Amino acid sequence: MHKKRYLELVLYKTYADLKAEAARTYISFMWWILDPLLYMAVFYIVFDVLLKRGTDNFISFLLVGLVLWKWFASSIQHALNSISIHRGLIQQIYLPKWLFPVITVLTDLVKFIIIFMILLVLLLIIGVMPGIAWINLPILIMCQLLFIMGCSCLAAAITPFFPDFRLLTESGLTLMMFLSGIFYESKTIPINFQVFFFANPMAVMIDAFRITLLENRHPNWLLISYVFFISNVLLAVALNILKRFDRVYPRMTFA
Repeated sequence: MHKKRYLELVLYKTYADLKAEAARTYISFMWWILDPLLYMAVFYIVFDVLLKRGTDNFISFLLVGLVLWKWFASSIQHALNSISIHRGLIQQIYLPKWLFPVITVLTDLVKFIIIFMILLVLLLIIGVMPGIAWINLPILIMCQLLFIMGCSCLAAAITPFFPDFRLLTESGLTLMMFLSGIFYESKTIPINFQVFFFANPMAVMIDAFRITLLENRHPNWLLISYVFFISNVLLAVALNILKRFDRVYPRMTFA
């Protein structure tokens, strides 16, 4: 019975947060579309127009990488404070603390789906034609969602104990962005270093989405299995921490 109530709470809170976020701006939910488009436009101008680093298909190449990275980074950043911003609530009533990062992840998932649908339309306009390999997209999305869920829950579990973890995470995300192959192709990396490159789950996922969307080929399922395994480990560790300190969080003084 409790699980059903928690599921209803997660869905309702996700809807409420989306509605509240849309109400905070004049253009409402259109900002969810405009924000990532501006984000992508900045990188396109810098790397393709100013630095002339683009290839013939650089627009589609860049769009895929940035859309996936934006989903990952936004989810982690929002999850960092997901427990602390609800300190008033958790000090008054009991709620499992895993609810809060899960709600933030689902909120960003809804926004990602909207942007991803627009990405598919843009790819069609550019001239990228759908193929049989596109049937892998739901599996890839679910795999990345699982990885994001693991990272987000872990970030939410740790931050209340170490407030400086927010700053470390922001710096880590910046470094990870440039190590995930968003602006360059994985095949340009020397063979000797590719094992280190693909140790980064986001590099694996971005490369898999590009192979599927732009080349109409099936991704490397061995690498996807690696991401799936890492994601489950991260999620298990995070949920264990959240469960172990479930009664401790309400007594903490958040920075």
